[in-house]
Amino acid sequence: MKKVYQGKTKDVFALDNGNYLLKFKDDCTGKDGVFDPGENSVGLTIEGVGDVNLRMSIYFFEKINVAGILTHYVSADLQNTTMEVLPAKVFGKGLEVICRYKAVGSFYRRYSDYCQLGQDLPAYVETTFKNDEKGDPLVTKDGLVDLGVMTAQQYDDLKEMTQKITKIVADDLKAKGLDLYDIKFEFGYDANGNVMLIDEIASGNMRVYKDGEYIDPMTLNKLFFA
Repeated sequence: MKKVYQGKTKDVFALDNGNYLLKFKDDCTGKDGVFDPGENSVGLTIEGVGDVNLRMSIYFFEKINVAGILTHYVSADLQNTTMEVLPAKVFGKGLEVICRYKAVGSFYRRYSDYCQLGQDLPAYVETTFKNDEKGDPLVTKDGLVDLGVMTAQQYDDLKEMTQKITKIVADDLKAKGLDLYDIKFEFGYDANGNVMLIDEIASGNMRVYKDGEYIDPMTLNKLFFA
């Protein structure tokens, strides 16, 4: 296998069949030895975190595939902490998509003049360019289309897929007594331009509460697989 990309929490290898292999690592983003999914650099290593991130990704990718929503997921090998995925191109230099059920975090900081902390949101979707130096700037549908990052149809598909996937995740968490406030995804597209969910679906990419109390990602993993 040929390593084609070394990421903060995953490495990517090219396979002979044209697909790619993601190797999940125990490295975590954080600062001064404290885990923080919002940080942009590796801050610590937690034994087993790659395994639980892969397990949660497998669980949800398989469920999303069954629902008929296009993803890059093919198969996984828990023993080697790897996931085989279909080839996909990212939008622009990378696009993150957030779906929000509650007004918290950066949404509340931006729009606190117009909302109450924690108020309900109707599966609100927002998109940001992946750019650490610029603080992952927000971009609208018009911006994405006018800048040639995607077509209007691709955006509409992406938004619909995001809301459907978020409901799948939220319903599963709800069954365990957990409330999803928001979640972050990454999307790309295949050779025919079809939008597909890529990367991972892990606890570090979602904000979850239980009885009004925030659940940190490592605790969430334990509760989810209990």
